[in-house]
Amino acid sequence: MNKLDEAKEILKEIGMPKSQQSDLCAYTLLALLQLEENQEWEKATNKYIRIHDIMEFIKEKYNIVYAENSRETFRKQALHHFRIAAIVEDNAKPTNSPNYRYRLTIEALDLIKKYKTAKWESEKEKYLKNHEKLISIYENKRKLTKMPVIINGEKFEFSTGKHNELQKAIIEEFAPRFAQNSIVLYVGDTKDKDLYKDNELLKKLKISMGKHEKLPDVILYQDDKKWVYFIEAVTSVGPISPKRILEINEMTKKCDLGKIFVTAFIDMKTFKKFAEDLAWETEVWLSEMPDHMIHLNGDKFVGPRA
Repeated sequence: MNKLDEAKEILKEIGMPKSQQSDLCAYTLLALLQLEENQEWEKATNKYIRIHDIMEFIKEKYNIVYAENSRETFRKQALHHFRIAAIVEDNAKPTNSPNYRYRLTIEALDLIKKYKTAKWESEKEKYLKNHEKLISIYENKRKLTKMPVIINGEKFEFSTGKHNELQKAIIEEFAPRFAQNSIVLYVGDTKDKDLYKDNELLKKLKISMGKHEKLPDVILYQDDKKWVYFIEAVTSVGPISPKRILEINEMTKKCDLGKIFVTAFIDMKTFKKFAEDLAWETEVWLSEMPDHMIHLNGDKFVGPRA
């Protein structure tokens, strides 16, 4: 058998479902192992790599080209299932971070390096016997990197990262101070774009939920005042600029509620980076100084504009 067929055989023998024994999944495994066609399995490694690196390795070493827009296919069809099965782990960075990486778990690497040796069957048996325990261990490791957050009285978990820390602060610190009695209509997560979304109320309020890249990070609704807060959590990109207001207004053109635009920053240093990009008639909030607001207007404090 060639390396591709052997990789498929490994995936089959360690119990992966039929759909995860495909060419794409087998090539992903080989890329994670950094194994070329003529290398022995004992030469496998498990350094952290990106999905882009996986695709480049497959292209360079196996002459198989996957389109650049196939990244999500690799994530959903291979890496997601490998993580659940404790075959791979990530480095706990946000998925939209350029530093997000995957690697084979130590246990999976140690087993695969025994493939085609006299120890393979006995090591595979031990691995499979402990597999459920391994899944539990890696699941608990992932949970340790989560941040609990209460959204409308329910418990949710954000993945770790500065962006989600700021979103958590918006919900737990900004809202009680400056949007009293408001509820969350929408908030995404760097790993789950629809962590919380009240589709029914959004539809009732005539707020169109278009493409994810167009959505504000957090949307709050204050029923007693009939105000909607569109909040961007900015750590590196995306403040409420004049262009951003036009995009949000287009999404909400049928909504007749009062609209409030807020850019949230972690600190003054980050705010200063984006000060020239911010639109007038908007609000700024810094999580390091949660009791204060910066109002980019001259006629009123927090409130919708005519």
